[in-house]
Amino acid sequence: MNSMLLRPYRKNLTTHGLIYLSGGEQPITIKNISISGVLAQLDSKVGKNDIKQIFNTLLSSTTVVDIYLPEMRLAGEVEVIRVDMEDDHILLALEFRNVTYDVNDLLYKRKAYRKNLPGPGHILFNGSYMEFNSVNVSKDGIMIQLPETVHVEPGVVTVFEFKRLELEGEIKVIWVDHLPDGGTLMGLQYVHMEKSKIKGIPIFAWPQSA
Repeated sequence: MNSMLLRPYRKNLTTHGLIYLSGGEQPITIKNISISGVLAQLDSKVGKNDIKQIFNTLLSSTTVVDIYLPEMRLAGEVEVIRVDMEDDHILLALEFRNVTYDVNDLLYKRKAYRKNLPGPGHILFNGSYMEFNSVNVSKDGIMIQLPETVHVEPGVVTVFEFKRLELEGEIKVIWVDHLPDGGTLMGLQYVHMEKSKIKGIPIFAWPQSA
């Protein structure tokens, strides 16, 4: 009885979404949800051997992955805390880690999912490379924070490198925001990249209703 009191209430439901696993977006069906997470069924149409391989890979390590549930207007990061098999389907117990609600309008306006991904990088302004820390990353661009005040006009094209995703190339300044503490936030859009596909960053494009 005590365990039932400690376990968050779970509501049974059926809703569909996407999860980013093994470098690709996989369709899922949500079986139930609680305040702390969801139980998801992996819907990928693969053979039994492939299912076992995916199952063993997930079972061997606890991992944080990205999820998008359009009907629930939810997107962000979840942690895989349990993996089970049921009738040739993989069930994933997922715990919320860093999720955002009411994301449908934002995804529609931004055209791409943004993944929170902190990490150091360098960008060239006024003839010198400056260090930055990334805030979030999408397939279209990156938001960065610089520790000092940087005066640059939107529309400027420069070069950058972000080693965590092995990205480098030309990038365009879309907007600039000077912070009260003297730092600077910037929204940057890729112009010319050395890679056409950014490993580890989902797109989560979902058909828009008419």
